[in-house]
Amino acid sequence: MTRHDGDKERTFAALPPAHGRGFAQTWWGQAWLKALEDTALDSAQLRTGRRLARAGAVGAVSVRPGRLTAVVQDRDRTAHRADVLLAELSPGQWDHFLDMAVERAGHVAALLDREMPPHLVEDAAAAGVELLPGLGDLEPECGCGAWDHCGHTAALCYQVARLLDQDPFVLLLMRGRDEATLLHALQSRSGAAAATVRSGQEGVDAAEAYAAGDILPPLPPLPALPDEPGVPPSLDTETPPAPGIDPAALEFLAARTAVQAHRLLAEALRDTAERHPSDADPTVSEDAVRLAAGGPGQEVADRLADGSGRGREGLAAAVRAWRHGGTAALAVLDEEWKAQGGTLARARAALESAWDTDERPELRAGGNRWTVVGAPVQLRLGRDGRWWPYHKERGRWLPSGGAAQDPATALTSAELAAADAAAPGSGQ
Repeated sequence: MTRHDGDKERTFAALPPAHGRGFAQTWWGQAWLKALEDTALDSAQLRTGRRLARAGAVGAVSVRPGRLTAVVQDRDRTAHRADVLLAELSPGQWDHFLDMAVERAGHVAALLDREMPPHLVEDAAAAGVELLPGLGDLEPECGCGAWDHCGHTAALCYQVARLLDQDPFVLLLMRGRDEATLLHALQSRSGAAAATVRSGQEGVDAAEAYAAGDILPPLPPLPALPDEPGVPPSLDTETPPAPGIDPAALEFLAARTAVQAHRLLAEALRDTAERHPSDADPTVSEDAVRLAAGGPGQEVADRLADGSGRGREGLAAAVRAWRHGGTAALAVLDEEWKAQGGTLARARAALESAWDTDERPELRAGGNRWTVVGAPVQLRLGRDGRWWPYHKERGRWLPSGGAAQDPATALTSAELAAADAAAPGSGQ
């Protein structure tokens, strides 16, 4: 996908069309697009840029300090060179960034995992280093002669958001440092810091060292999290169960408890800034769906269907929703509410901006649900402003995928699911 032209330039091959997906899945990719969308004066140019990027009209992208470059083709195949400029960090700012990163090993580990956790950006900002672009930081230059962001520079920015999702080092290269140089500098500073600590501890009395908590020797690392949850013991014995005890149900509950414990432990071992707020305790109906999503045997599944009050088909639809988005997706399946006021205005604006006028599908609104006229597909608006795709199968509306900020992306998921359901051999 990428090749290196010298130490401080990377060239990424043209990406395929982005039909059916958004341009930024990570929070830092979305922050990049926010800098573009908050700066551009003409929203029509942004829509043109999205359309060109979705169509695969952006050629190979060259990334080097301070500049992005690509050739973008219009619908009529006219090619334009598009450049987007971003100021490089000063040597002093890089020194501050490196000092900050060395102090917290988690920052370096996150970068090596191609992640950019929020606390890394926050700590950098506290040190006077703004990694992500802000309002007006993305300066356009285009061969078409536009003085502001045009469809070509916007398309380049949308395409680069996809690259940033895969590798945040792309952003750091734009800010002035390539990956090899940056990692070498971090390694050198880490070694120097470790040597300083070792020399400072030589000759220190043990009682004094333990009395001063700030210079305690490092503790051994925590045991690694197992790759998989543990397997509970089998209850299949020759001894008959006590009256009212269902061994199959107990085995299933024990297995699901192990899975939940593994998930909670993984959450607890994350850095504090990366933890997600815990969901509220589920209702009995929600917990039945959660358990059913674990794939119990038929007897247990039937009990869950009866206990939840959903029946077999209703529980199957709820499980599908749960797997796409937990309690939020389940609420969208179960609830129908009327969008009003600012919520309705934002929803309509999102629907109008998602397609060009000549491409926009005809939608019939009902509550928080917009159904495509003449097609078995539907968009549902969640209370958090995200769009959920649905399609009709055997007379029942079913979830088609996860939520999306862009209604066009959600609708594509619904259309694909509807096509799959209608295909020969699908069982419809």
